[in-house]
Order: sequence, then C-alpha cells, then structure tokens
Amino acid sequence: MTRAEILEAAAQSFRQKGFHATSMQDIADAVNLQKASLYHHISSKQEILLDLLDQALEMLIERISEVAEQPLAPDERLRLAIRTYLEALAEHPDLSGVLLLEHRSLIPKLRKRHFPKRDRFEALWRGIIEEGIEDGCFVCQEPSLAVKALLGILNWTIMWYRPDGRLSADEIAAYNAGLFLHGLCARDKS
Repeated sequence: MTRAEILEAAAQSFRQKGFHATSMQDIADAVNLQKASLYHHISSKQEILLDLLDQALEMLIERISEVAEQPLAPDERLRLAIRTYLEALAEHPDLSGVLLLEHRSLIPKLRKRHFPKRDRFEALWRGIIEEGIEDGCFVCQEPSLAVKALLGILNWTIMWYRPDGRLSADEIAAYNAGLFLHGLCARDKS
C-alpha cells in the first residue's frame, strides 16, 4: 500500500461523505488496511487533507502556469486557462471536490500553510487579467475581484457538472469564457 493510494482513497471518501463524516477507519477500510497500519503511513486526517489540498493546488498551478506563459493575447490566454482549469476539475473530481469544498476543514495552523499556494494560484489568474488591462484588451477596475468572481463561477461547476451530461467540460469552458470575457473586453465607444 502506497501513500498515494491512501490519499486517493481518502479523497474519494472526503468527496462522497465529507471530511468530518469520514473516519480514519473508513480510509483504512477503503485501502484494506488495519487502522493501526494506516497510522504507519499517515499521522492524522488533517495531514491527509493538507496533502490533498497541496496535491490539487500543485497540479493546478503547474497547468495554469503553462497557460500563463503562452505567447497569446490575454483574452486567448484567459480562454485557455478557463478550459485548462475545467478540464483538470473534470479529470480529477475527487481531488477537486476536496480542494473546493473541504479546505475550510483545515485547522488554523494548517490553513496558514495552505494559503500561500492558494494565493499563488489566484495570482496566476490575476496576472493574466492585469496583462490584459495593461495592453487595453480588458477593462477592469478590480482584477482581484474579477479573479474571485471568475473562479467562483468555475469552482461551482463541480456541483452540477456530469461527464455524461449534455455539455462537455470544453463546451462549458467555452461558454463561461465567452460570458465572462464579454464583460471584460474593451469596446469601441463610437
């Protein structure tokens, strides 16, 4: 049994039952370990949660960083970031659910360790929007607020998105990008 397998089972259980309703025994049962043996790999449920949050954010930071570095116009980069983000959420529903729904379950000491990665992730999005403002592509008074609004829309997708639904993750991303960008794109006032 590997730590990665334990984390994967924990993410699935946290997503299905919630962090507080999942016991260490539930996690041990999911990976066919005795509870005492689980503690050989993991010291606490809080440690598992922080590891899952870190894993999710590291994966997302890597993917969005690649997009942010693309030599594209800011609006195209934002469209690509939206698509990349929703694809990642759809590819990793358990990990995404933990990241977006269970982060508040961290104890304050661990929350302080989580915040810098979260802030780094948001800064990537803010950088794309700020570049768009600088080159006149976007009109936006509050880039940080725009990022929070955009991520709020995208994050909530995990609550209703179904892989077998009418729209694919790419189609939802394209729709959301169009909806969001029409509010950011500079318009000719003549």
